[in-house]
Amino acid sequence: MDFTTVTYEVAGHVATITLNRPQAMNSFNEAMLNEFAELWRTVREDDDVHAVVLRAAGDRAFCTGVDVKEGFDRPSNPWTEEDPGDRLSPKLNRVWKPVVCCVHGMAAGGAFYWINESDIVIASEDATFFDPHVSYGLTAALEPIGLARKIPVGEVMRIALLGLDERMSAQRAHQIGLVSEVLPREELWARGAEIARIIAAKPPAAVQGTVRAVWESLDRTRSEALRSGMLYTHIGNPLGQAQVDRSAVPTRTWTLR
Repeated sequence: MDFTTVTYEVAGHVATITLNRPQAMNSFNEAMLNEFAELWRTVREDDDVHAVVLRAAGDRAFCTGVDVKEGFDRPSNPWTEEDPGDRLSPKLNRVWKPVVCCVHGMAAGGAFYWINESDIVIASEDATFFDPHVSYGLTAALEPIGLARKIPVGEVMRIALLGLDERMSAQRAHQIGLVSEVLPREELWARGAEIARIIAAKPPAAVQGTVRAVWESLDRTRSEALRSGMLYTHIGNPLGQAQVDRSAVPTRTWTLR
């Protein structure tokens, strides 16, 4: 596949997607929206892909949201307009393969479409998180709503309402659970790939069932989620048969930095 805004490669059951518009701080335009719709379809349908690493090229930013110079195609009738997240977000595209997101530099506005729906988010020490919408007189709704599924509402509102006047540091993002690990910049991509490889080595039916069960539970009450979760345990373990020899599974202990 020939992409103009991203690069895509698969090795060892891990797909690596790299946002590749560093000259525009990896902001998204119509081309990137369309390419991500194709990317997520490819990831979803390719059984050789067990996990995904999402990262960004360049030094300054992971992504600064929509490209304000190019924008994207919008209908004249607002009632037919679609959320850009319909094409950018993995879970909205029914991708149940784990996504490991590696954030560096600025992550602003629409960057949260990816951060909000990644399963594991790690960041470099220089990463900052903010949402500029209200500073430009725009309602911040879609990104904060997704973010409220990951971190406390008070933290969401601080990001949404302070706009350009405050940037959340990687350290603070780690404290509130937005990211699970903060590393030196030069270690970020290698660590993201390492995490993805560890996950990709596990039985894919069990992994994808786990991802889907947990994410779909967010749209249900607790009791409904537990009832449907029980069904996932049967689907993810066909005929009740073990997918691996338990005695052959190595035990690893990791220390989180």
